[in-house]
Amino acid sequence: MAEFLMPSLGADMETGKVAQWLVKPGDRVKSGDVVAVVETHKGAIDVEIFLDGVIDHLATLNEDLPVGAVLALVTPAKAAASGPIPSSVPGAPLGAVPAVPARTEGPLGVVRSPAPAPSAPAPGPRSTRARVSPAARQRAQALGLNPDVLPGSGADGAVTLADVERAAVLVKPPGTPATTSTAAPRARAGGFDAAQMRQAIAAAMSRSKREIPHYYLSESIDFSAASAWLETWNLNRPPEQRLLSAVLLLKATAKALQEVPQLNGFFENGAFRAGQGIHIGWAIALRGGGLVAPAIHDVDRKSLPELMLALRDLVQRARAGGLRSSELTDPTTTVTSLGERGAESVLGVIYPPQVAIVGFGRVVQRPWVVGAQVQVRPVVNTTLAADHRASDGHLGGQLLAALDRALQSPEHL
Repeated sequence: MAEFLMPSLGADMETGKVAQWLVKPGDRVKSGDVVAVVETHKGAIDVEIFLDGVIDHLATLNEDLPVGAVLALVTPAKAAASGPIPSSVPGAPLGAVPAVPARTEGPLGVVRSPAPAPSAPAPGPRSTRARVSPAARQRAQALGLNPDVLPGSGADGAVTLADVERAAVLVKPPGTPATTSTAAPRARAGGFDAAQMRQAIAAAMSRSKREIPHYYLSESIDFSAASAWLETWNLNRPPEQRLLSAVLLLKATAKALQEVPQLNGFFENGAFRAGQGIHIGWAIALRGGGLVAPAIHDVDRKSLPELMLALRDLVQRARAGGLRSSELTDPTTTVTSLGERGAESVLGVIYPPQVAIVGFGRVVQRPWVVGAQVQVRPVVNTTLAADHRASDGHLGGQLLAALDRALQSPEHL
């Protein structure tokens, strides 16, 4: 019997609660399935399981549980196929964090293998579900709708909050007044408690500055080649196919990390661990305050149009409360871009256990020496904050130089 544990959805998370189970005992699950909605200070997160097998017991809903607490017991797939197998110890509460010797680190925490006991229930058929954002599912339940049968307009046909509200209008009997809430107002926006999130961010960043010896580098990069290429690309394309400069910054960062992989990964247990892939956390400001930096996976392998779609989808889901746990657990480096209305430069704070954060300021017009002449060019100030335990200024300088080279040849991104 394997244990599925409360994942650590970032260095600033200490506890979470299961707001909804999307499976029941007897359901078969496979790695990557979304099995629960967990509420944290970042909002409601779709949590994926990385085990194959049959669900046994489930933890109680709406109970604050620490990171690493047992959420579910899973009969491994091979054992389930071979018939009745030992199960969990009767009466053992889920949500505890037992001390068990055998441990295997996984992307969502620790998977332990406790000693076997009596048999698990027979496997049952797994229900089929549509992709539904946590906010949409919660709203649908409040309105008495089944979100799994609604048409979805989100990414890959996912059901969004807007789809639920649209369905509610269609099924509402004539003359029925609009739904209003009688609950006392709370300081929430976008599915999260803004004050609680601010406290969590402050705690994580205080830990980062206290424990990580930061060093900082800065480079001004001529953005004229990138701007000209972007203008040509967007010229005759419809709005939904146009690219933002953000995707050029993302892809250029990924190419630079290919050249300097020592800044793509984690500092854990006193040593650097290289990331398995280039999964860049993109810092997203949430409406009402707060910040999240979920990952766009395999940025180096995506084309610019694919990156644009992924970025739009990520920002939309982050602000609607539809992020997945895998997007919060495995960013290998973070990028923060202040955009057109931001400041000219930003010095980031590393999000542990990552070892670097790249910052881009607003693109501004500056005098720039080209040959023997001074010209006005668009310039972006690029910064790097890195962990001195994992690298030094020489490697950091190589990363910024590689980033500059990538932006000078946007046609190759």
